[in-house]
Amino acid sequence: MPNYIGIVHKDTDSDYSVFFPDFPGCITAGSTIDEAKKMAHEALSGHIEIMREEGYDIPEPSSPEKIMGDPDYMDAIAFLMIIMHDSSADTVRVNIAVPENMLHQIDFFAKKHGVSRSSFIVNAAQRMMSSDADNHVRI
Repeated sequence: MPNYIGIVHKDTDSDYSVFFPDFPGCITAGSTIDEAKKMAHEALSGHIEIMREEGYDIPEPSSPEKIMGDPDYMDAIAFLMIIMHDSSADTVRVNIAVPENMLHQIDFFAKKHGVSRSSFIVNAAQRMMSSDADNHVRI
């Protein structure tokens, strides 16, 4: 399970933003530090998923010493360690039917939150199943 470091920044008039030195372009944000951490995990999961789908190599994590010692990151307010579970062996491509307007809503929401469509659907399914503890979810 590789551990990637997220750099957290916050200006006085902004949300907490998170980016990953090992994944240029993978950026997310949250209104609280807890939300930012959650969003960081989702963003990184989606970013890695897309890289795998496109056939790109997944970089090895940089060491904490390298990242925390980099002068470019000295203005960070926090460093997050994001643990990624290697699910590449378990990933299966599926074909599903979705009403077109719902697909547009899913894509809009996923893009807004910095995750892929697949990552959004998997996360939504996981949340739905975990909330079904008392069998109150209607399907």
